[in-house]
Amino acid sequence: MGAHRHDCGGTCILPHLVWRLFDRQSPIAGLFLRCAGWVAGADVTIIGAPVRRKALYIANHISWLDILALAGQTKCAFVAKADMKPWPLIGWLTTSNNTVYVEREARHAAHHQANALQTALTSGQPVTLFPEGTTADGSTLLPFRSSLIAAVTPAPDDIQIQPVALDYGPIVGDIAWVGDESFGANALRVLSRAGRFPVRVHFLAPLSHADFADRKAIAAHSRAEIAAALGLS
Repeated sequence: MGAHRHDCGGTCILPHLVWRLFDRQSPIAGLFLRCAGWVAGADVTIIGAPVRRKALYIANHISWLDILALAGQTKCAFVAKADMKPWPLIGWLTTSNNTVYVEREARHAAHHQANALQTALTSGQPVTLFPEGTTADGSTLLPFRSSLIAAVTPAPDDIQIQPVALDYGPIVGDIAWVGDESFGANALRVLSRAGRFPVRVHFLAPLSHADFADRKAIAAHSRAEIAAALGLS
């Protein structure tokens, strides 16, 4: 592995645990995730202006690296599949960063999950939703599921929706975590590759839920904006 693979997170863990001991949002989790992204080889560039508070980021999904890139730059929480919770290290960190875990196929729980998302949003911390529901290979966008967008339709007027395009450029196929590849196998493959790689995070124009007829319209508009930013159809 390249010379950039150093452990830069050890000094972050103890302060993070102290903050969590007092049940407060830790500023360390975002720093740790940013550092972990750098260790993995990601050079993250922000394009546009992220909404820093009371925002729902709607993003495309390529890899577990998306979490490191987004949270490392914005300290956002996430909506994530419940089976991510036991992942080594990343599951613990995202739990500590107030992740909202959902059972995507549990239709009976959709109302409860939307309420949990709205509670997270009104706390002030931005929250990222990956509406594709899984990772894609970067050559196209999968359909956007709109069920959890119900948390912001309707919503308090100060909640903004911001589409976010994650762009890994020409190496996206080497980074994408798709198919039957396990998390461990993908992580090993990414961490073993030589050299660094760019990740461009495009924060697109924020949306107001009041400008759309329903959650499906928000999902469709967000998908179109992200596709345009990535040059996809």
